[in-house]
Amino acid sequence: DDGADAVFEARLAGHLLLVVHVDRVQVGRGRPVRQMHAGAARLHHRESRDRCRAGGPLMAQLEQLMRKNFIDYASYSILDRAIPDARDGLKPVQRRILHTLQTMDDGRFHKVANLIGANAEEIIFTSSGAEANNLAIKGVAFARQKKGKHIIVSSIEHHSVLNSARFLDRLGFEATFLPVDQYGFVNFKRLSKAIRPETILVSIMHANNEIGTVEPISELAALCREKGILFHTDAVASVGNTKVDVNELNVDLLTLSGASLSAPKGIGALYFSKKVRLMPLIHGGIQENGRRAGTENVSGIVGLGKAAELAKKELPDKETHLRKLRDLLVTGILDRVEKVKFTGHPEKRLPGHASFCFEAIEGEALIFMLAQTGIYSNTGSACASKALKTSPVLGAIGIRADLSQGSAVFTLNGSTMEDEIDHVLEKLPPIVDRLRELSPIWGKAMPEYEEDVCR
Repeated sequence: DDGADAVFEARLAGHLLLVVHVDRVQVGRGRPVRQMHAGAARLHHRESRDRCRAGGPLMAQLEQLMRKNFIDYASYSILDRAIPDARDGLKPVQRRILHTLQTMDDGRFHKVANLIGANAEEIIFTSSGAEANNLAIKGVAFARQKKGKHIIVSSIEHHSVLNSARFLDRLGFEATFLPVDQYGFVNFKRLSKAIRPETILVSIMHANNEIGTVEPISELAALCREKGILFHTDAVASVGNTKVDVNELNVDLLTLSGASLSAPKGIGALYFSKKVRLMPLIHGGIQENGRRAGTENVSGIVGLGKAAELAKKELPDKETHLRKLRDLLVTGILDRVEKVKFTGHPEKRLPGHASFCFEAIEGEALIFMLAQTGIYSNTGSACASKALKTSPVLGAIGIRADLSQGSAVFTLNGSTMEDEIDHVLEKLPPIVDRLRELSPIWGKAMPEYEEDVCR
């Protein structure tokens, strides 16, 4: 229809082409396409599909998009080209019912569970990581409330964890929000002091998606296990980017999402050990063994299973590749730009994550100007980047409010190449200089920095 959003699929050199930002591209008979974010989909207009295959102005614009540097994989992960093949396997009508059940179990057991060292019956599929976090926090709290009504979460958790804790607080539970140190670490002794006889659940994220710090989960979870307290970790940012094994981590519940695994959007999963009782949040049928009612997202489950299989296979080489590129990016920025803070722990962090705060500039302006040079990054959490508020994560690690306004996060993927890092290092410094020339506070007296704050 006229004015309707169109979604494209084209193939270049055997790869699925993903549109990052398309603005005012003409489709079919002069129909405008509204701006849209990264995603893989089909071209609904047959006429435009034919033009795409045949080349022409539209193809040229799409090829130009492919030359952009996309380094915001914490917000969007590109659908792996092997995933559509798994989705296509569901099409034959004569095998629909049997194949659906088989592929769901295959995706659950051999792929997703295997990725994190779990068993098939310990996986619940959800619509997202946020839903899985809600199910973990609220489901455990409602099921164990006779034992106690106290839960503990860190102050830098994802909003789906923080807001779930606040919601329970309003229902008569009591939530403790643990502070973190300058790197974002939860202190072992501080957690130990916060635990009470009535504590029933602790939730600490495995890795923070905004500052990249990887928490010492196995130590913290071991403390809780000794005291008979269930431990949940949000591993959305880490699964597929670094090794995650539920047995090594000592966790009772773990959240993951297809969005960070190059799987289809709209699919997530919750691992829960056999000893955990969960109160369902969605009632109805007996799907997911009665723990989450509703028709299963079969194609999403199959896609997540395929993505998990690929992640397991590629992870060792991917980690090495990401660490090399991340270190190049971090060293290059700190050497070329003055008055910039590298946030999170310098070593105990996600291999493809680099986050900074630039003094005297606005992060939104920096991201916008980088986008004009073909570099797509973000200012912080993908779920909070549009809020235009001071980051609570940066505030929790002691970053001044004015400095936190200049935050930028670069997240890499296995497909990121070294020339893309070189491109960022070429374009970023002059953009920072230009924004500081326009800044009313640059060059004025600022608070003295501690040694570990800025280089």
